[in-house]
Amino acid sequence: MATLNWRTINVDALDPDSPANFDLSSLTPAVAPASTADVQSLAGQIRQLLRGGDSEGALQGALESAPYGADERGKEIHLATVIEILQSIRQSDMSPILSRIYSSPGGTEALDVLMKYIYKGMSQTQTSSTTRNLTPQATGFSQVHARGGGEGGGQAMSVLLSWHEKLVEIAGPGSIVRVMTDRRTV
Repeated sequence: MATLNWRTINVDALDPDSPANFDLSSLTPAVAPASTADVQSLAGQIRQLLRGGDSEGALQGALESAPYGADERGKEIHLATVIEILQSIRQSDMSPILSRIYSSPGGTEALDVLMKYIYKGMSQTQTSSTTRNLTPQATGFSQVHARGGGEGGGQAMSVLLSWHEKLVEIAGPGSIVRVMTDRRTV
C-alpha cells in the first residue's frame, strides 16, 4: 500500500469556490486599444484648444479621453499633455474649473482620472529629478548638485501638489481611494 503524505495535497485546487480557482482577469475592465499615433493626434487637438485659450475644454477633453489601452509611449505623451494643461492654468482658476467639471455629468470619473495623472506626474518628476541630480564620486560618495537640472522638477511638483490640494477639497478623499483601487492605469 502506497503511503500518501496528506500534508502535501493542495486542498484549494479541489474546492471550486476557492480564491485560487478565481480568474483574476475578470477584475480588470476591458479597455479599447489605442495606438501611439492616435494619442499624438489627440494631444495635438487638445493643445490646439489650449492655444485657443480654452484651458477648461482642453482639460475636460484630456480627462474624458484617457488612453487606458495605449502602450507606455502613448501614455507618456498623454501625461505630458495633461501636465502642460495643468501648468497653464492659474491657481485662482483651479477651484472654479474643478467645481464645474465635478458638477458636470461624469464629473467624478473625470476628477478620478485627473488624480491618476497627478500621481503619475509626481512619480515621474520625482524619479527623474533624483537620478539626474546625483553624481557618483571616486570616493564612493554621491554629490548632490544644488544648481542646474533640479529646478524644473520642483516647479512641476509644486503645480501638481497645488492641483492635488484643490482636487481633494472638491472631490473629497474618496477620489484617492478610488484611484488607488482602480486597476486601469494612465
